[in-house]
Amino acid sequence: MQELSHYINGAHVKGTSGRFADVFNPATGEVQAKVPLANDAEMEQAIAAAQAAQPAWAAVNPQRRARVMMKFVDLLNRDMDKLAEALSREHGKTIPDAKGDVVRGLEVVEFCIGAPHHLKGEFTDSAGPGIDMYSMKQPLGVTAGITPFNFPAMIPMWMFAPAIVCGNAFILKPSERDPSVPLMLAELLEEAGLPKGILQVVNGDKAAVDAILHNDVIQSVGFVGSTPIAEYIYATGCANGKRVQCFGGAKNHMIIMPDADMDQAADALVGAGYGAAGERCMAISVAVPVGDETADRLIEKLIPRVEALKVGPYTAGDDVDYGPVVTAAAKANIERLVQTGIDQGAKLVVDGRNFNLQGYEDGFFVGAHLFDNVTKDMDIYKHEIFGPVLSTVRAQSYEEAIGLAMDHEYGNGTAIFTRDGDAARDFANRINIGMVGVNVPIPVPLAYHTFGGWKKSMFGDLNQHGPDSFKFYTRTKTVTSRWPSGIKEGGEFSIPVME
Repeated sequence: MQELSHYINGAHVKGTSGRFADVFNPATGEVQAKVPLANDAEMEQAIAAAQAAQPAWAAVNPQRRARVMMKFVDLLNRDMDKLAEALSREHGKTIPDAKGDVVRGLEVVEFCIGAPHHLKGEFTDSAGPGIDMYSMKQPLGVTAGITPFNFPAMIPMWMFAPAIVCGNAFILKPSERDPSVPLMLAELLEEAGLPKGILQVVNGDKAAVDAILHNDVIQSVGFVGSTPIAEYIYATGCANGKRVQCFGGAKNHMIIMPDADMDQAADALVGAGYGAAGERCMAISVAVPVGDETADRLIEKLIPRVEALKVGPYTAGDDVDYGPVVTAAAKANIERLVQTGIDQGAKLVVDGRNFNLQGYEDGFFVGAHLFDNVTKDMDIYKHEIFGPVLSTVRAQSYEEAIGLAMDHEYGNGTAIFTRDGDAARDFANRINIGMVGVNVPIPVPLAYHTFGGWKKSMFGDLNQHGPDSFKFYTRTKTVTSRWPSGIKEGGEFSIPVME
């Protein structure tokens, strides 16, 4: 049985708390490793090392910090296959999807190479008589991130890359369900030239989270996960004087107008709804066709596509559409919600309850489910299922459809499929949701824009990555200066003129 470690001050450090969590192979259900769960003393050790290393790193000029990120990009590409295999082995997602996880993080690292530009301050000469004024963007100090299981490469890089390139040290508390890739990323960053102590990886559970939230040295905390935990971390972190950004749950609607290309819409829904077994905060989990005729056509297109999905382990090859969910508990919760949907009157038009993969009976596989005639009072509509379950809510008008998305408590992502530019423009302008797709099912912004939802999908003022990340991980200092001049009583510097 492999025993994983923490990564503190440039070295793998065995856990000393005596507490461990099981790391499963989701495809087989077997425990493949144990990961230590940190106690307060271990977290204090990591924070102290980060605090000691950070001032010298902050003194390195931004261009040299950016060069570390350049080298890190090269190493990520070099080890892409190794990272993807480790990610798939612990998470369960397919190899192509695992590589996508790494690449979307890598793209944020590439954006961070522009740190010398993004960290430029402002200058005003002659703000007053003999007075100049300028601002500087300076690092916070020691920062921290608490990341989820579903993107063990991408989301840590979304946090630590901008934090580090801004001159901060970073404490990463990754998910204990799939911790190997974050540990590998820390090794690669130091190979790229990052000084020891600037990135620490401390594995743990709520005890580690609370140690971060209550430590006075840590200046900021980032979090991605469920909304109840996001609310707790935001409230606790802010109460302790930290800068906090927390990203919570989602229930993403895709509106299908009568004029939409129905094949395109159905293909988009299948990919966005069932990819990664639905374990994405930007997954489309609610289809909203406008009009019964549109709904009937859509369901007719969806059924054969959903029934044809290939479910299997990542080792079965690149033609697998999605793999297992991450734990037995996640599988049980999905199956419970599916049964609740049936009990509350939704029509299960594709039934994945009896899915069984020969040779992998103990794995955490969940068959694809498609519901029709879902209503907004049902649990499968109100709650984030985080599994391969797509709910269809029929709307009789565009106004009813947009109202469904606007009235839901979550506001992470949404999409509309239509050929009507006026409808698309109205939708994009009116919708109270942070990320919007027009004929794009999963509108995750590229690295040079920012990622963030609205309503109960986000708590905080600044989004992830893009320009907001450089604001979040720095504070502004403004200097007003005046230098007394003694030169007027000395030499004559005026141009000679005729008297």
